[in-house]
Amino acid sequence: MPTSTATAETPGLARENAVFRKVVLRIVPFLVLCYVFSYLDRVNVGFAKLQMADDLGLSEAAYGLGAGLFFIGYFLFEVPSNLMLQRVGARTWIARIMITWGLVSGAFTFVTNETAFYVLRFLLGAAEAGFYPGVILYCTYWFPSHRRARVIAMFMSAIPVAGIFGNPLSGWIMDRFQGVNGWQGWQWMFLLEAIPALLIGVATLFYLDNGVRSAKWLSDDEKDIVEAAIAKDTAHQKHGRAWDGFRDPKVWLMCLIYFCFVMGQYALTFWMPTFVKSTGIDDNLTIGVLSAVPFLAALVAMNLFGRSADKRRERRWHLVIPSLMGAVGFSLAAGWAGSTVLSLVALSFAAAGVLTCAPLFWSLPTAFLGGTAAAAGLALINSVGNLAGFVSPYMIGALKDATGSASIPMYVLALSLVLGAAAVLTTKKQVVNR
Repeated sequence: MPTSTATAETPGLARENAVFRKVVLRIVPFLVLCYVFSYLDRVNVGFAKLQMADDLGLSEAAYGLGAGLFFIGYFLFEVPSNLMLQRVGARTWIARIMITWGLVSGAFTFVTNETAFYVLRFLLGAAEAGFYPGVILYCTYWFPSHRRARVIAMFMSAIPVAGIFGNPLSGWIMDRFQGVNGWQGWQWMFLLEAIPALLIGVATLFYLDNGVRSAKWLSDDEKDIVEAAIAKDTAHQKHGRAWDGFRDPKVWLMCLIYFCFVMGQYALTFWMPTFVKSTGIDDNLTIGVLSAVPFLAALVAMNLFGRSADKRRERRWHLVIPSLMGAVGFSLAAGWAGSTVLSLVALSFAAAGVLTCAPLFWSLPTAFLGGTAAAAGLALINSVGNLAGFVSPYMIGALKDATGSASIPMYVLALSLVLGAAAVLTTKKQVVNR
C-alpha cells in the first residue's frame, strides 16, 4: 500500500515550498485560462451540432467524422510543433498557436456545407497542435516530478471549467443571438467564443517567460532553488535525443494507455449535449446547465486525486481507480438513458473518472523522459493518444446510426477504460512513483 511521505517542514523545505507556491501562482492560472478557451473552441462543436446538423444536413456519423477530423490535423503537426516550441521558446510559440486557432475557430461562422465543416475541423487541429504537450513540457522546466501531478491537475481543471461555464454560455448564445443579423445561433457562438483566444494569444507574448532564468519576478536565490530541484529530479533521466523518445518501448506503452483514456474523454466532451438532449430536454440553455453538472464533479475529483498522488508519490493506483470509475459510469449511463436525473448521476461518475485520468497520466512519461526526447516523446504520446479523439466521436456516431442504440457505444467506452487500467498496472512502480 502507498504511504504518505509528508513530514514536518525544515527551514529549507519551507523556503522551497514558498518559492514553488510563487511559481504556481504566477504561471498556472494563466495557463488554465489559455486551456479553457483552447478546449472550448475545440469542443463547442458539440453544442453547435444541436442546430448546425439540421442546417448543414449532417448525419450522426458525418458529425462524428467532422468532430474527429480535428485530431488528424492534430496528429500530423503535434511532434513538429513541440520541437519548434523547444527551439523558439514557449512564449512565442504558444502565442502563435492561440492566435492561429482563434482565427480558424472564428471561421466556422461561415461554414455552409459538410465539406467546409470537415476542412475547418482538420485545420483547427493543425493550428492547435502542440499547445497541450507544449504546456506539459513547459511544466517540466518549472516543477520537479513530485510536484507535477498537482500542477497538471490544476492546469487540466480547464477541461471541466470549460464545461461548467462554456456549456451554459454556448446554450445562452445560441438562444439569445438566434436570427440576429440573419445568422443562426451556432454561427454567433463560434464567432464570439473565438475572440478570447485571439486576445489571450497576444497577452501571452507579454506574460509568459521561456524559462526560469528569464523570469524577472524571481530573485536569483529563488531561481537557484527552482533549478536545483529540477536538476535533482532529472538526474535519473537517460534520454536526450529526439529519436530516443520514439524508440523507447515505454513511450509506446504510454501511447496505448493515453489512447484508452482519451476515448472516454472526448466521448463526453463532444457528445454530452446530445446525451442530455436525448433524455427529453429541448431548451439549449437548460441543456447547457445540465451538461455542466458532470464537469463540476470532475473538477473536484481530479484535484483531490492529484493532491493525493503527489502526497503519496504513488501514480499507478491513482490512475487505475478513476479509470475504473469512468468505466462504471459509462456502463450505468447505458442503462439509465431514459432518465435525466439518473443519466446525470452516471455521466458525473464517468466524467469524474475519465477527466481525472489525464492529469495523473502525464506524471508517468515525464518521470522518465528528459531533454529533446521529452519534447518528441511527449508530443508523440499526445498525438497518438489523441487519435482516440478521432475514433471516439466517429465510433459513437457510426454505431448510433447503424444500431439506433446509444447504449452500445457506452459499453465500448467502458471496455476501453478497463483496458487502459490494465495497461497502467504493467508499468514498473519504481519508474513512475517519483
